[in-house]
Amino acid sequence: MRNMRKFNLGYFILGLLFIFISIISFRDPASNLVALVIFFAVMAILKGIFEIAIRRPLQNTTGGKGTFVLVMGIIDIILGIFLLFNMSAGVLALPIIFAIWFIIDSIGELMISSAFKEVSTGYYWFMVIVNILGIILGFILLFNPLSAALTLAFLVGIYFMITGITYLVAAF
Repeated sequence: MRNMRKFNLGYFILGLLFIFISIISFRDPASNLVALVIFFAVMAILKGIFEIAIRRPLQNTTGGKGTFVLVMGIIDIILGIFLLFNMSAGVLALPIIFAIWFIIDSIGELMISSAFKEVSTGYYWFMVIVNILGIILGFILLFNPLSAALTLAFLVGIYFMITGITYLVAAF
């Protein structure tokens, strides 16, 4: 008998939020960077809370430790709060923060991607490819912050769209 998966409302909501932010980023790439900092901060906080919330179910499903997921959730929340209360620092540091966040988050997702191999081989490979692209994008941002600042809204839009699609696929 085939193992039926349940619909995951948390993944679905996160996916929609990431796609919404992506569309905003694409519509007006010259928009105020402060708005981008606020959106990023709120998304980081929500993502961190969600990661902490799914740590136990992930441990139960995979039989592994959820320490990395917990640490990533705490880092996301701290980063989001820092950006909300330090707008000027956030605007100046945004390209580097995004670069480091892309790299760390993509590595973390790669580390847990094997848990999805049993559920769906297609989703596993989708996660691997998306997260390798996230690591590459992170290094491009890290080593070229001036051009990253100039194209940040577009790059963020792409990343948020891919992340949103990933969460939507995982919801089903």
